[in-house]
Amino acid sequence: MTSEIRYRRVLLKVSGEALMGDQGFGIDVAVADRIASDIADARRLGVEISVVVGGGNIFRGVAVASKGGDRVTGDHMGMLGTVINALALRTSLTKLGIDTIVLSAIAMPEICESFSQRTALAHQAAGRVVIFAGGTGNPFFTTDSAGALRAAEMGAAALFKGTQVDGIYSDDPKHNPDAVRFDRLTHDEVLGRGLAVMDIAAVALARENHIPIVVFSIHEKGEFAKILSGGGRATIVSD
Repeated sequence: MTSEIRYRRVLLKVSGEALMGDQGFGIDVAVADRIASDIADARRLGVEISVVVGGGNIFRGVAVASKGGDRVTGDHMGMLGTVINALALRTSLTKLGIDTIVLSAIAMPEICESFSQRTALAHQAAGRVVIFAGGTGNPFFTTDSAGALRAAEMGAAALFKGTQVDGIYSDDPKHNPDAVRFDRLTHDEVLGRGLAVMDIAAVALARENHIPIVVFSIHEKGEFAKILSGGGRATIVSD
């Protein structure tokens, strides 16, 4: 089975909004459990998986800055939101019998371990799903950038970005029925066309490290494993 796997080591970026489900705020446990089930299915294929979680369902640092507050403080608050989400996702994975560790870029030893590349690689080698919390640990960087950074540090063969739709479109397909869907793009095309699938820094970092970005719908149950097995529906961004 594993001989057909497209990528054997991947990083999955899960947004905070995905964990929110249809709620206006917080975490929908049923949604977290379903995403965990998709990760568990992919892990059982023999794929090494690490995860970066966003925090937009809890707090967005830019919201503070937009109202005249301090952006650094706002981003630190957002980092704390990602820790909450990481712990929730770990709980869902643990319920499925998947050995999982949370590593935070912001030290909080009473809650989870601190991130270092050496520690993360050791946990991954031991067969655990590694969830990265706290973004990059620095203000002014999004969790998309954290996803690209951790993918490079972990030697991931691909960066999977779970979104609200089944790939990259020329415009928002929910508002523009004439939006064109792309099956394949280069990193340069994503940047040149201004396609808002990830922030510029994240796409540039993936390009510099020759990491493909696979954009798919996080809401389609089982899609993660299907794409890893060579099927499914996604847009692939590569050199």
